[in-house]
Amino acid sequence: MNIAIAGAGIAGLASAAFLARAGHTVTVFDRFDAPRPVGSGLMVQPVGLAVLDRLGLAEQLVSRASPIRRIYGETFRGLPILDVKYDDLRTGLVGHAVQRATLFDLLLQAAQDAGAQLTPGTRITGHATGFLKVDDQRVGPFDLIVDALGAYSPLCPKPSAPLHFGALWALLNWPEDGPFHADRLEQRYEFARKMVGVLPVGQSAPSAPRRLTFFWSLRASDQESWRATSLVAWKDEVRSLWPETEAILDQITSHGELTFAQYTHRTLWRPYGEGIVHIGDSFHATSPQLGQGANMALLDAAALAAAARSAPVDRIGEQFASLRSRHVRLYQAASWLFTPLYQSDSRLLPWIRNRLGAPFAQLGPVRKLLASLVAGETGRPLTRLFDDVPD
Repeated sequence: MNIAIAGAGIAGLASAAFLARAGHTVTVFDRFDAPRPVGSGLMVQPVGLAVLDRLGLAEQLVSRASPIRRIYGETFRGLPILDVKYDDLRTGLVGHAVQRATLFDLLLQAAQDAGAQLTPGTRITGHATGFLKVDDQRVGPFDLIVDALGAYSPLCPKPSAPLHFGALWALLNWPEDGPFHADRLEQRYEFARKMVGVLPVGQSAPSAPRRLTFFWSLRASDQESWRATSLVAWKDEVRSLWPETEAILDQITSHGELTFAQYTHRTLWRPYGEGIVHIGDSFHATSPQLGQGANMALLDAAALAAAARSAPVDRIGEQFASLRSRHVRLYQAASWLFTPLYQSDSRLLPWIRNRLGAPFAQLGPVRKLLASLVAGETGRPLTRLFDDVPD
């Protein structure tokens, strides 16, 4: 087939690598003059690593990542409210936290090595059956268009609903002999309206320094007031919530060093149309509370490749949806349920989380369920994509 992929993000590049390796002619269109990642760090969960292994990239990613064994959060008063250990699911299981650029570079190289062609600096505004509208010109025809343009894709039939909250993100140097654990995602909360977190994200290259992703929860409507606040006052606010962040805050010297990401929530019930399939955030946008964004994108790419192998061109979208919709809806529902407990203006929901949810989450079966949810394995998505994965 002649395939157009709109968007050179994780979903788009992984799809390009899979489809080009299968012998299809693949062209990737992206708005940047040169493809580049957006964001600072992310978690590749075990299911995502399994997909990367099919592309021969797992070993390279692991060599640059920080293995994460535990996700831990507590209130500013020291009350544990979130404690997920991968070992509760299987001994030795870990997630892998990496710089977004690391995963991006691996997938870009894999797509190019497979023969995918990149067309940067293009503005995609719409599509018709078999054609993309690029810079107000029709480009095509294509047997299949893959929409990987993200939550605000102009190719998507349903707009995303912005959530009230997002977060400020920064990539900082890891403080050697500092107060943070090298194998944990750590977070501190004040109710649900304030959150600060630290995630070790490994190295971009063997000789490069170790890095971490720092994030601070913020209402979208408060961006301007935050930028008008002095950095000194804001850092005092961060330290009051988590004093140990003193070890890294001096690396931030201007507001411009933090990037705001606003979260959205949207799920397409029918992620395909005539000649087009929507993947990644174009299909299912959500907050990053469960750390599944990159993994869902990788699973989508593998499912699209599987559908292209097994279905005629006019049934690829339908086959893709049958492979992914159940797992996607499960995780979208979980994200919709969990997000207000950790990012909202409510005072009641954090109280329920702290007094009822946290103790309940320490029960043996619940601990295992939460570990499975974080690892991306709830719903057994890999068994629907690969024949050699045990049930």
